[in-house]
Amino acid sequence: MSLDRNVRTVGPQASWTEIWHLWAVFVPRRSINGQLVYGKVWRRHDGRDWIYKKVTEYDSEAAA
Repeated sequence: MSLDRNVRTVGPQASWTEIWHLWAVFVPRRSINGQLVYGKVWRRHDGRDWIYKKVTEYDSEAAA
């Protein structure tokens, strides 16, 4: 009997993984469509990796 340590079990995702939140990126990251993004971005965890989206409109007064 052998044990494969590379197998990952996929369990139920936590509810916070479905929420996009505003994040500041200083080191450029790849977005969903493959472009490099930095500065203010939307970020969400898909259960395995972080997903980034470029912020198209951001009003700092409305967010406060």
